[in-house]
Amino acid sequence: MSSNFNPYSVVYTVLITERGTTMTEKYNKYLFKVNPKSNKYQIKMAVEQIFDDVKVADVNTMNMLGKSKRMRSAKMGKRPDWKKAIVTLKEGKIELL
Repeated sequence: MSSNFNPYSVVYTVLITERGTTMTEKYNKYLFKVNPKSNKYQIKMAVEQIFDDVKVADVNTMNMLGKSKRMRSAKMGKRPDWKKAIVTLKEGKIELL
């Protein structure tokens, strides 16, 4: 990896949802909101750099479409599209909150 690699430009935040919490407890999988231009290898490297003592086993990604929302007038707007990553850990644990 290049020396100017910034893991925080790849992984934006951890998603805490009911489904994600269940996946964490049962399968040691975590949900992340990531940069739409990042690939699986970059996501793996970023997670391992951000969280100490964590080894990533697998990364699954999906592109999420932004929802349609009504603006202040009768016009319809759209939230931006984003990318979600499901990261399975081999060893280690990520402390949330």
